[in-house]
Amino acid sequence: MPDISVVIPTYNRLDTLEYVIPSLLDQDLDPSRYEVIVADSQSNDGTAEFFEAIAPVARSVRHLPGRYSGRAAARNAGIEAATGEIVVFNDSDIIASRDLLTRHLERHTGQRDIAVVGQEVQAHSLAEYRMKRDHPELRAPLHPERRKRLSWLYFLTGNASVRRADLLRVGCFDESFTGYGHEDLELGYRLQHAGVAICYEPRAVNYHLQDVPHEDQKAKMELAGRSTVRFYRKHPDFAVMANLGMTPVSLGIHSLFEKMPRVVQYLDERAESSALARNLVQQYHYVSGIKSALAQKDGQ
Repeated sequence: MPDISVVIPTYNRLDTLEYVIPSLLDQDLDPSRYEVIVADSQSNDGTAEFFEAIAPVARSVRHLPGRYSGRAAARNAGIEAATGEIVVFNDSDIIASRDLLTRHLERHTGQRDIAVVGQEVQAHSLAEYRMKRDHPELRAPLHPERRKRLSWLYFLTGNASVRRADLLRVGCFDESFTGYGHEDLELGYRLQHAGVAICYEPRAVNYHLQDVPHEDQKAKMELAGRSTVRFYRKHPDFAVMANLGMTPVSLGIHSLFEKMPRVVQYLDERAESSALARNLVQQYHYVSGIKSALAQKDGQ
């Protein structure tokens, strides 16, 4: 039995999987100590053919196609199929550093009731990935290296690990989160409230290879806003409301912007050249998603 099962959900991401899978096959950990499970929501971009082609030389990789309703369902299928004691979550557009699995395993060794979140570095291109891989000072980590513990708000499953037994104990991912966003944070919330401490391991590094256009990001933010409402309706905790920006203040500011559509349009037109304008517009769409979900019964 391997020590680690790496679980990756995917749908039509062969363009990045072609880099992600080799990075996981080239780990400094003995290959017999880990497996890679790719839960594929029936991609039609050649993903199945890719795994068929590498099968003779990648025996530790399992391609798991299925009719998954979303990333939560795909990850749950990977957890169910896992044979390792520790499940490491990665994504199909996140390239692993060579010692990623070793670092996760080291943190779990001799400890119980912990989850581990590593350092996820953002990269807009392969060139930027290689630059940040070779020059650590350029990585701009989300958390300082001295940080030891994180809250559920940072349980991001692009680089996280949990004992499979703990995942099963809390019920794994909630598959009702079928839209974009927060299925990982909600699992982190339940893990933390079940006594599983979320620890930060800055030496467990991987690289998120994404460059989402502004228009696409606006749509994703609206979906994330809808997921926020589902999260809060499941856990009506003030901390959820406050941390996820579903407060009377944010809703009130949004209402003011709704009365000033020309201001929103002005910011939107400058989103490509101004990070501030881009963030304001995307937050506007996030709260739009919250309001839309609040007006509906299911919040999704």
